[in-house]
This record gives sequence, C-alpha cells and structure tokens, in this order.
Amino acid sequence: MTTDTKTTETRAFEADVSRLLHMMVHSVYSDKDVFLRELISNAADACEKLRFEAVSRPELLADDPKPRISISADADNKQITVEDNGIGMSRDDMAEALGTIARSGTRAFIERVGSGTEDTQLIGQFGVGFYSAFMVADRVDVISRLAGSDEAWRWSSDGKGSYEIAPAPLEAAPKRGTRVVLHLMDDAVSYTGSYQLEQLAKSQSGHVPVPITLIEKPGAEARDIADGTALWVRPKSEIKPEEYTDFYRGVAGQYDEPAATIHFRAEGRQEYSVLAFVPGSRPFDLFDQDRKGRMKLYVRRVFITDDADLLPRYLRFVRGLVDSADLPLNVSREMIQESPLLASIRKGLTNRVLGDLAKLAENEADAYAKIWDNFGVVLKEGLYEDYERREQLLKLARFRSTASGEAWRGLADYVAAMKEGQKAIFFMAGDDRARLEASPQLEGFKARGIEVLLLTDPVDSFWVTMAPEFDGKPFKSVTQGVAELSDIPLLDDAKKPETAATPEVDGFLAFVKTALGDAVSDVKASDRLTESAVCLVAPEHGPDRQFERLMNAAGRLDKAAKPILEINPRHERVLALAGLGEDEQAFKDDAAHLLYDEARVLDGDKPADARAFSERLARLIARGISKG
Repeated sequence: MTTDTKTTETRAFEADVSRLLHMMVHSVYSDKDVFLRELISNAADACEKLRFEAVSRPELLADDPKPRISISADADNKQITVEDNGIGMSRDDMAEALGTIARSGTRAFIERVGSGTEDTQLIGQFGVGFYSAFMVADRVDVISRLAGSDEAWRWSSDGKGSYEIAPAPLEAAPKRGTRVVLHLMDDAVSYTGSYQLEQLAKSQSGHVPVPITLIEKPGAEARDIADGTALWVRPKSEIKPEEYTDFYRGVAGQYDEPAATIHFRAEGRQEYSVLAFVPGSRPFDLFDQDRKGRMKLYVRRVFITDDADLLPRYLRFVRGLVDSADLPLNVSREMIQESPLLASIRKGLTNRVLGDLAKLAENEADAYAKIWDNFGVVLKEGLYEDYERREQLLKLARFRSTASGEAWRGLADYVAAMKEGQKAIFFMAGDDRARLEASPQLEGFKARGIEVLLLTDPVDSFWVTMAPEFDGKPFKSVTQGVAELSDIPLLDDAKKPETAATPEVDGFLAFVKTALGDAVSDVKASDRLTESAVCLVAPEHGPDRQFERLMNAAGRLDKAAKPILEINPRHERVLALAGLGEDEQAFKDDAAHLLYDEARVLDGDKPADARAFSERLARLIARGISKG
C-alpha cells in the first residue's frame, strides 16, 4: 500500500492481531500486572538498539547520550505513560511493529488462550507483550520519533480492530524515542498510585540495564527507582534469589521460577561475564525447526545480537546473556560467526553449563529430574551431535526402564546393577512405553531380571547408533541380533522351559523359512521368548527395528532389511504345529504365514497382506469348526 506520509491513515489489524486484542480486552488473564513489565522491556530494548547503532553513528546520540526510561502517572486523567529515549520508530516501523505480529508462535498463542488456558507466562513467551496494554487501557497512544529523523508519528488504537497512524507535532513528541500513553479503564486506575507503580516496576523490571525514573503526578520531579546497573556485573554474594528471578523473567520472557542459575565471570585470555538460566518449564519455541538458541550477546554492556551461536543447539533451552570485554563493539554478524574469541566463549560456556548440570544431578537429584523431564529430549540431541562431550552427556542422561517405574535411571546406576554374565546395556526403542513393556522381545530379559532401558523419543534411535558404549559396556537393542541370554540364569520364580527343542520343532522352523521365502532373512529358535510364540528382530548388523521405521517414514531408507522371525520352540502352539503330519501341509503353510503376521502385529505393524491374512484366518476358523 502506498500512502501520503503526511496524512492520517486508518488501517485494520491483521486477523490474528484482532483476535489477540479481543482476548486482551476481555481480560483472559487474571494477572494484569504484566503490562508494565512488557512496556518497560520494550523500552529497554529500544535503548539497547540505539546504543548499538550509535557505535557506528555516534551523531544519533546528539546531546542526549545516556539511555533512560520514564514512568509517569496521572490519576486525574486516568493515564500512565512509559517513555524512553531509545531508537524510536518511523511510520513504517509503527505499522510493522504495532499492527502485525511476524512471529510463527502467534497462532499457537491464540489457540492456547482460546482454549481457556489462563497462564500469564504465555504473554512473554509468545512475543506479543505490547498488546497486554489493552488489559488495562481502553485506548493506547504511541508517539515516536526515530533517532536522526525530523519527523514524529502517532499510533493510536482502542483495540477494536483498527489503528490510526498520523503525523505528530515535533513539540508534542519525544526528541528521540517512544512514548506510550495508556488511557486506563475505570477498574485499572489504581495502577496510578505511586507506591503500587513503583513496587510493580521494581519487582518486574528493576534489573534492566537502563535507569528508570518515576514521576508520581503531573508537575512532580522525576525520582530514580532503578539505577540501570547490569545485574550480571554485580558479585553473586550481593544478589538476592528474587533479584535473579526477576531478571530471569525479563531476559527469558518467562513467568515461572528458574530451575537453575548459572552466574560467573571468566578471566584470563578472554574476559566475559555470563548470567544464564535453565527455565522451570519448556519455552514455547523449544521445538522450532530452526532449533535456534536464545542467548544474548553484549560487548561491554552494549547489546549486540541475540543471533550468535553461544551454545550448541542441544542447549537451546538455556536463556540469558554473555557480556564480552574483548570483542569489538562494531563486530558484524559475519565476524561473530567466524570469531575465534566467540568460539572460545562458546566452548567455555558449554562446558560450564554441562558441569553445573552434573553437579545438580549429583547433589540435588529431584531438582535435576525436573530439568530432565522438561529438556532431556533436547539434551539427548547432543549425544548424536557432540562427539567431544558425549561422555559428559551420557553421564547426564536419564532413562526409564523395566525396573525403574516412573523414576529416572542413570547409566552409572544401570551398570552397577547389571547381572553377572551380562555384557551389554540393553535397550528397546519405540513410540509408546506401554507397548514396549508388553513387547514379546522383553520376555526373556524379564525372566532373568535383566533391566532394559525403554527409549520413546525419536532421537533415541539415532544417538544409540553414535554412542557405542558407556563405561566399557556396549549398547544393544533387544530387537536386534542374538539376545545372548544363555549365560544369565533365570530368576527363581520364572517359568522354566519344560522341554528343549525337538527334531520335529527344528523341522517346523525349516518349513516356516521355506514357506515365507524372502519375507524374512531367517527363522530361528528364540531364547528371548518365554510366553509368546513369535517375535521379529533385526539382523545383527542391520538397523534397529525402530530406527528402520523412522528412516522409512522420513523417506530416507532405500531398502528395508529383512527381519528375522524368532519362534519359541517350547510354546504349545508351536509344538502342536510341529507335530502335524504330511497330510496337513496346506494348513501348516497357512500357519507359517499367520505366525509371521502375528509377529508383525506384535511389533506394531500391519499384516503383510491384509486380504491373504483374512483368507488364512477364515480357513483356520473353518478348520476349527469342522474339527469341533
């Protein structure tokens, strides 16, 4: 759309924004206090953007070099104003920033709110914080002047579907920056109280790196309520837990408590400060396809970017910042990606995060278990991607198993509890834990009291191919190759095999192999089955069954490996089939294919040929009726 930039223009909000505003106006959140935190956060961001731009264009600061945020109250006129002297906005900036939401999370946010979820954390998480102003205001005016510009603009909306952009007189606009004026609803006028406003600003935004002043009423002098001291440069001993929490909520856009706080200063060849947090709950963008991190990079307290790879992708849930004393202020994005200084920071920060998680796992197992609940599936990506730190990550990894119930199990504990004669760490991968626990492939392991890890995340099937062992013990799938259980005795209360395989059974296995042809690579007597008649396993050197399914579903498997059909030589059905005479060849052929289809169904697949399966089943039923 082209318009005369000197005229007033009314535009409709995007459909998603209109829906969002409707929800805000109708107070979907019980905690309306969040509006001030979001406006202060936006103001602080604007100041940081100006500081960054001023590195190459110092004239933007003119005679007003110190960033600041001002909060003003006017009870008589039912107004609160939040003003900054940051970068400011042009007309197009206003239309883009305040009339649209260019984030992939918007629709997800609206769906969550529309479902009735009442969770103030969602506002900050989904990056739609400005619109929280409409929880307390029936009209919002934004007057802004872009740094270095001789024009000012006013954006105004009542939150009912449209907004207006018009030129603003320079004498009524900030010399630089943005002024947000909230025209409060009647039930929100109490926010103009100086004590409430001050406490709200201090508790929610007292640690933004920009000074904040408060003007209690028109004509009153501004007084400082936050000095803009960066929390990360203060000694840890001087910082209260609630100060860390407030800062975390600001930098992470979360409203929960941090599960872990990592605060340190590195000195030596490189000097940098780190203040990072492990969130108490999963951020909404944890599984975005770009797997992008959210750590901010500062250079000597000047914000540079939130797009630097400060941590590997499997630590993308960590929120916070790094402030370097060594990088140049005018560092470009290309220089950032290639900087050996940044590579060194990344290495040191990654090792520190993993080290702190290891200490937490050792000293506060319950607290670490909650972190693993939220982020274990992401941390396990590192087992596949980070060869250098794989051993560290394996020690951090937690699993559920056939012996753990709902508790998490570490590999060191698993190895310590291994049975005499057990040579491997056994696992089974699949989509559903309950189905895994009922799998026939586990029967022989259960009968011997052998613990099996139950892996239900898609990434599990990949990392086990890259991590060959832990503490000298190889990982081995119970659905692949030979089970090697003969050296491990059965439990005292386990069902004992009543007979060994007979020549008749051996002959039946050979018959089944011939009948199935190239549907399977082999047919073998099983030592892993105690209750079921059949199961499928992968060849010793082929892909695990679950890995093969995932690759096939992704279209990345050229040719599937033929499975091995294992048959329980002691099962009563197998013994009966093995005892049939030569005149029952047709029935035995049907039985061979039905056993194979039974194994496929138990493995989570469909019969190989649905029509042939139903015909064989019908013949089996008819035979049973005639015999009866």
